[in-house]
Amino acid sequence: MKSAVITLALAAALYAQTPVKVTRLTAPEKALKFEVVVPAKPADVWAAFTTSEGMKTWLWRDCVVDLRAGGEWTVNYPGGATGGGTILSYDTGRRLTIHAMAPEKFPEVRRTRTTAVFEIASDGENASKVTLTQTGWKEGKEWEDAYEYLAQGNAQLMGQLHRRFTNGPLKWQ
Repeated sequence: MKSAVITLALAAALYAQTPVKVTRLTAPEKALKFEVVVPAKPADVWAAFTTSEGMKTWLWRDCVVDLRAGGEWTVNYPGGATGGGTILSYDTGRRLTIHAMAPEKFPEVRRTRTTAVFEIASDGENASKVTLTQTGWKEGKEWEDAYEYLAQGNAQLMGQLHRRFTNGPLKWQ
């Protein structure tokens, strides 16, 4: 019993130290909002989001970015799983909006998609605040399950972005 309490306390402490703030919104519409401050200039963060080579430094080793409306913004994970989506619009250096795919295990959500808006803003001399707001959520069990899954999964991805700029590019096996 004592070891279980210690394990839970350690897990809570690690969770509390995460640099990513996650907010679950219900109004004016249902949304997930993720915020993280990274130690990098906005131009460097923009390059990490909008180039294939940049995404490979924090998201995964196999990424494709075609920076144009209708272009691809995808990550190809092992075993054929894909993530990301289609670029809807961008405001150079500030905002990237994609029609986001859910993981394959949520087929209706993946087919319908949500909207993910990444915003990058200066937060001091050598820091940037990155905000991801994901909207377009529908009703139903699959949508609720995807919402919960992505509340954790996107927080993890934003944490990887933070680690990339804190410790250098991630090394993929």
